Amino acid sequence: MKKIILLIIIVGQIYSQNIRNNFFIQPDSIKKHLQFLASDSLEGRGTGSKGEIFASNYIANKFEKIGLKKLPNGTYFQNILLHGSQALENSELYLKNDSEELKLKLIDDYLLFNTNSLNYIPQYRDIVFVGYGIVAPEYDYNDYYELDVENKVVIFLDGEPKSVDPSYFDGDNPTIHSNIELKNRVAFSRGAIATILIPIFSYKNWEYVQNEFNKENISLAHFVNQNLNIIINPTVLDFIFKGAEKNIKNIIDDYINNKIKSFNLKTKLKFKGSFKERTFISRNVIGYIEGSDKKLKDSYIIVSAHYDHLGIGKPVGNDSIYNGALDNAIGVSVMLEIARAIVQNKFLSKRTIIFIATTGEEYGLLGSKFYVENPVFPLYKTVADINIDGVAINRNFEGIIGIGAEFSTLKKTLQNLANDKKICVENIPGEFKKMGEFNLSDQLSFAQAGIPSILIYEGLKNKDKSEDKVIKSFYDYMSKKYHTPFDDLNQDIDYIAAVQHAQFLTDFILKISNSESEPEWFDGVEFNNVRLNNRAEKK
Repeated sequence: MKKIILLIIIVGQIYSQNIRNNFFIQPDSIKKHLQFLASDSLEGRGTGSKGEIFASNYIANKFEKIGLKKLPNGTYFQNILLHGSQALENSELYLKNDSEELKLKLIDDYLLFNTNSLNYIPQYRDIVFVGYGIVAPEYDYNDYYELDVENKVVIFLDGEPKSVDPSYFDGDNPTIHSNIELKNRVAFSRGAIATILIPIFSYKNWEYVQNEFNKENISLAHFVNQNLNIIINPTVLDFIFKGAEKNIKNIIDDYINNKIKSFNLKTKLKFKGSFKERTFISRNVIGYIEGSDKKLKDSYIIVSAHYDHLGIGKPVGNDSIYNGALDNAIGVSVMLEIARAIVQNKFLSKRTIIFIATTGEEYGLLGSKFYVENPVFPLYKTVADINIDGVAINRNFEGIIGIGAEFSTLKKTLQNLANDKKICVENIPGEFKKMGEFNLSDQLSFAQAGIPSILIYEGLKNKDKSEDKVIKSFYDYMSKKYHTPFDDLNQDIDYIAAVQHAQFLTDFILKISNSESEPEWFDGVEFNNVRLNNRAEKK
């Protein structure tokens, strides 16, 4: 009898391994989830919309069918109070210099972001040009050095100092200092009452800026921004810099020659806004698989994917629904299928795996920020976040890219798994680095909370396609479909590519789950200090 039982166990293990080597992830399941989440009936899953509620209910229902455990509140929902604010066209923004006054028109001349009805500047205030608006002690760089901006408006360039030296602002790759939110925090910490962003280097044109910023501002209700943040149409810059020691052409020359410096302007600004506002509840959807190991089950891995998108927006042709099929309905669909595969195939998971479908990612990573401020499971016991934001669009990829792998020992785990699968780990393409990809999705929130985090993309090496064709497929999506109504179910979606990506992610998650050692930040990585503090405080 013992021999028969042993034989059954061995055959079962072989069968299970064969499943994992083939299709333990089902393309039809991914497709079914995607066809619902990216359908027109959900109207783009805008944060705070009916479509988003339907999407969160769908995800919770699938969590329950899969068999994921619920939160202590008896549901799969982590409720989040959010505040929405939409600037109206009768808002009044004036500029004034020695000779004339100019009233700017919302949308045409300027846009507002992270701003609400609490922002009011009734009297003209001085404007100061503060270069990039960066303070970076690690590079001995300070745009505010010996500069008084108390109760003044600061205006700064997008981006950061030009560099080809990896030891100085990471060479040609953007650092966290290029982040707009960080620049704003730096300005207000020095007493500024408003910021103006000049969108020259990081944005295609003003129409692109309008598409990105002409929308409702949504923030965590307990953190409503009381400061005025403006993004200015470059056509207004000649007026703003009129009479100053340098004009915008001089400043661009200084950028090219790395000679940017700060100075006071002669132009002043005042503002009276008009806003439409609301307060509402949105939801992260959270379920988990409890770990099987008595010791390791009290440590946690997060698998995250945002389920929100842009909702209904500016029409393109006759279509105003921004479905977000690949951003990120397919990421959530893959996450659901990974959870199902692990549970139904009874794959060994020593650690507890937490699946989080986050809300509000498109409005500043709101859901993930709320989670790390209000963690369901202790942050100091959370060993990693594997974020899913988009999946492979080309089947038979033979290379993989780890966005954020360079910061932690997750890099070694990625390399070991790639070796097992006989594919290569590729360096991050320059274009991804220039986009600052690590800073653009939920992995950043988890990293800032001290949790080693990674976003895994397919690489450029492919069995069936040349590198140029793979690059072209990425470019076509980013330039023609990303954040447009064309990112919908009418595009050609390769579900086999999604399956191959999902299978890789599943094995990556399980490698971390079943490892005795935890991922760690590399020495010198800024996020490590937070992790050490969390451990010390058992936060």
